[in-house]
Amino acid sequence: MIPWFKRRSETITSAAAIVASFSILSRVVGFVRDRILAGEFGAGDTLDVYFAAFRIPDLLFQLMVVGALSASFIPLFTKHLKDKSDGKEWELTNKILNLVALAFGLMILLAIAFIEPLSSIVAPGFDAGKLDSLVSMARIMFGAQFILAISMVFGSVLQGVRNFFIFSLAPIFYNVGIIAGAVFFVPLMGDIGLAWGVVFGAFLHFVLQYIGVKSLGYAYRPIFILKDKDVLFTIKHMVPRVLGLAVNQLNFLLMTIIASTLAVGSITILQFAYNLNFFAVGIIGVSYAVASFPSLCELYNKGKKKEMVETFSRTTRQMLLFLVPATILFLMLRAQVVRLVVGAGAFDWDATILTANTLGFFVLTLAPQSIVYLLVRMYFAQENTKAPFIFGSISAMVFAITAMLTTQVYGVLGLGVAYSLSVIVQFILLWTSLRMRMGSLEEKKIMSALWKMIVAGSLCAFSVQGMKYLIGGWLGLETFWSVFAQLIIAGGIGGLVYVLSAYAFDCEEMRAFVFGIKRKFLKASKPQETIAPQL
Repeated sequence: MIPWFKRRSETITSAAAIVASFSILSRVVGFVRDRILAGEFGAGDTLDVYFAAFRIPDLLFQLMVVGALSASFIPLFTKHLKDKSDGKEWELTNKILNLVALAFGLMILLAIAFIEPLSSIVAPGFDAGKLDSLVSMARIMFGAQFILAISMVFGSVLQGVRNFFIFSLAPIFYNVGIIAGAVFFVPLMGDIGLAWGVVFGAFLHFVLQYIGVKSLGYAYRPIFILKDKDVLFTIKHMVPRVLGLAVNQLNFLLMTIIASTLAVGSITILQFAYNLNFFAVGIIGVSYAVASFPSLCELYNKGKKKEMVETFSRTTRQMLLFLVPATILFLMLRAQVVRLVVGAGAFDWDATILTANTLGFFVLTLAPQSIVYLLVRMYFAQENTKAPFIFGSISAMVFAITAMLTTQVYGVLGLGVAYSLSVIVQFILLWTSLRMRMGSLEEKKIMSALWKMIVAGSLCAFSVQGMKYLIGGWLGLETFWSVFAQLIIAGGIGGLVYVLSAYAFDCEEMRAFVFGIKRKFLKASKPQETIAPQL
């Protein structure tokens, strides 16, 4: 296994392929997790409390840890790595690790001390009993987030050295731990076992990434120098990033707050719909953004502005190649997807339909949601964290105003509408500002490719709709396997139509994708000369 722990991805495409492949596996395990939770507890009080309890620990984690690492640590680490300075990259790792552990640990202690009033803010619609359960779960989950904070430092190192194998494998172990909590801990401890499952998952996440970094030569040292230039650089650049993340997290916090005042189960429905939406965003948007970030940092450090734009344009077109059919397939097969993933046991048909409709509003903006991740990293690569914060703030205000209006009429569906609208605003602002900075983002190339993808996507939509009715009338939709068959057959044929159509329309990105697959398979199946053993 050692070669896999040390394996480096040399291109953005290969890195994105690794991240996306394991992201798919992680999402599949996540679907198993959600199906177990939905089937066991349904859209009711238990899962509402469980998901609401995540909000405060996760908010601190996103602000303190993700903010520091994504905005400053990875660019600084790659710089030390490129300079090939003697152990500077590991010295930096230990400094940031100790800084994160101390700062985040203090924040957790402070949050635990005020967890009761904070819980009332997060879930104002909960009664006293549900708030007590939320407080108990949140206290335990703070421990999980502390473990994840340490693990994320190691994950950032793995990204910096372009070792995406272990980095992408860790979330799978995290979900396995949560499943263990639902299956094994809950029967022993009651509902609080769900929170301990999160802790177990975080521990598995940490162990795997620590092994990966250890194999690269890392050794822990208790270094803590607050006035060190690298530490000061990290703090300086994390502040605007933290503010930017605070704005994004505010959207999720507002969603939870508003959903807690709606019908029982609204938080659960909202969370499941967002999880399904993030399946495509995580696989495509996050994978390509994560894979391209080290390259964008290197190009900026070398002063290669034109190459940065070319990399951005090429990556955007590769993302759109998959985002267009993903949007169509999720829109047209959303009821089947929801029914398969969470529509079991205590999760009834009404909850399934409401989740599917909420999912529909989310997936309308799959492309903007995904490309925003790449846009933000273009700013970070240029050490600009202020612009994403400003545009995120505007987006959050749009969400807040829209959500207050739409939920009065559409309930939980209104949250999906408000979120999608805010994402569109954020996307437009990020893109426009970046274009002004860079001069051009090769929009002509992107639009030319997108047009061909949309035409191919339209043919995909017609084929999916036809197959849905054909299979539905033939097999019915009463059982798990009949719904599964409709999803796989209709989705598979629709995907095949998209591939063939885009290829026929001379879509450069599709031809490159098909050529890459052919080359991989032909290379793997290349005949090898054999020599008979001598007797």
